[in-house]
Amino acid sequence: MTERAYFDWNATAPLRAEARDAMLAALALPGNASSVHSEGRAARQAIERARAQVAGLVGAQSKNVTFTSGATEGNMLALTPALETGRRKEPRDRLFVSAVEHPSVRGGGRFPADAVDVLPVDSEGIVDLAALKVALANAERPLVSVMLANNETGVVQPMAAIADIVHAANGLLHVDAVQGAGRIDCDIEALGADLLSLSSHKLGGPQGAGALVRCDGIHIAEPLIRGGGQERNLRAGTENVAAIAGFGAATEAAGRARKADALHMAVLRDRFEAALTAQAPDAVIFGAKAERLPNTSLFAISGLKAETAIISFDLNGIAVSSGAACSSGKVQISSVLTAMGVEGDLARGAIRVSLGWNTTEADIDLLLNAWMRVVSSLLKGQELKGAARAA
Repeated sequence: MTERAYFDWNATAPLRAEARDAMLAALALPGNASSVHSEGRAARQAIERARAQVAGLVGAQSKNVTFTSGATEGNMLALTPALETGRRKEPRDRLFVSAVEHPSVRGGGRFPADAVDVLPVDSEGIVDLAALKVALANAERPLVSVMLANNETGVVQPMAAIADIVHAANGLLHVDAVQGAGRIDCDIEALGADLLSLSSHKLGGPQGAGALVRCDGIHIAEPLIRGGGQERNLRAGTENVAAIAGFGAATEAAGRARKADALHMAVLRDRFEAALTAQAPDAVIFGAKAERLPNTSLFAISGLKAETAIISFDLNGIAVSSGAACSSGKVQISSVLTAMGVEGDLARGAIRVSLGWNTTEADIDLLLNAWMRVVSSLLKGQELKGAARAA
């Protein structure tokens, strides 16, 4: 049987032992967290413990954490004109999103399409700060949404500088911190974020849980789901206690090990990239000149198709992904790379390698050995096809 190594942590991280234990304990609780009897109070206690754990990861107050089904729902909850600050009841009049956002943000949330503007990025995928200032000059009460770290390239945005510009323009800032959480500092105050989205399964919790975190004074007047009034009337429906408990345990574990894990991943990522460029000098590593997550490498070689390469990697025991979106089995050109000005043929070959806390040196060896086999086979095959066509 082929030995396997997992390099798709930005898609989903394996479940942490701490999360699994917390989920099993929660599954043994029979009560509804809205009930007042002892069993109900025990379920409520599990939720509130998790709320405190999530708040602790981002330096927020527990009361400002709203649990959701994931970051996509959290983004939709945040991206609404119905955001109020303090005594001001005036809705947000425009939404500005960067060109490299997740589809759940690029879609504009609950804003009408004609109230959404896209902010350009430079060749490294960094938001153009000058363009941001110009864009905000004509908006009275803007909401700006910029992800902390890109899920494809790993490029980290200068959030403090962005926050200063947004707040100077009487705006609010939403940060999609899904990829950064557990890997880099995500303190909501240090980032300058007014709202911040998180996802459980990206940091070792279960799928199907996430959170929207708010600063004090930020109120969402229009919830997405109405009903029984759970989550302080912001997210109705009986809580998924086990998933929430697992999410909380995962955030605590991730926060505790973050600095050591980041150093570990950065060393392995840099070793891989050094070997990659030594073997293939024409390889392009996207975002390499910018600050990046310590675990992410998106690269391409001219003439190498990602769709074929990913299948070949899988057959060689390596799980990687494309930097592009996949739909019905077809790899499409990444909108992120398009926004960065990457030429189409090169963008079609983008492959993402993302590491995690238990990635090992042996895993990197397997990856590099597989890389040599995949590249040699695919490029040789393309040369043979080219020669046949020429003949």
